[in-house]
Amino acid sequence: LPLLLVALLIRLTSPGPVFFRQLRAGRGGRPFVFHKFRSMMCGAERQRAALSSQNEQDGPIFKMRKDPRVTRVGRLLRRWSLDELPQLWNVLKGDISLVGPRSATLDEVGKYERWQRRRLSVIGGITCTWQVSGRSQIPFREWMRLDVRYVAGRSWWSDLRILALTMPAVVSGRGAC
Repeated sequence: LPLLLVALLIRLTSPGPVFFRQLRAGRGGRPFVFHKFRSMMCGAERQRAALSSQNEQDGPIFKMRKDPRVTRVGRLLRRWSLDELPQLWNVLKGDISLVGPRSATLDEVGKYERWQRRRLSVIGGITCTWQVSGRSQIPFREWMRLDVRYVAGRSWWSDLRILALTMPAVVSGRGAC
């Protein structure tokens, strides 16, 4: 029922598809189709270049706290991470797991330094150390260090710890954009 409500809100408040699909890099850099609820206006990817001077993150990623491409409903979805619920389909398909480094876009991975590619040696996840440590407030290089550290020391216990910390991180909204 919550999924249907989110889909209905997107459909009623913004023209275009309910879902956003994008090629992402999976384990070993293998491309897969990533699913999210659409939180931006249609054509947002084409508008990104015009906003590049307002990027608030370093490295090959793009983040803006007040991104004008995000819809009103999209802001709520992102604040509560509801836009990520369709990724459960990716989990069921085996593209990602619940815990692991966040899946990057193919163009981002193409700009990684060699040491940053180590994060691709494991299957990605919906939640990760970055998500429970401050999300977009964390600079790109630190985000990559967190992921590489996770890969080197991952265990069932670390995954359970991250899962336990995910809900408080989502509820607090810290670092969401």
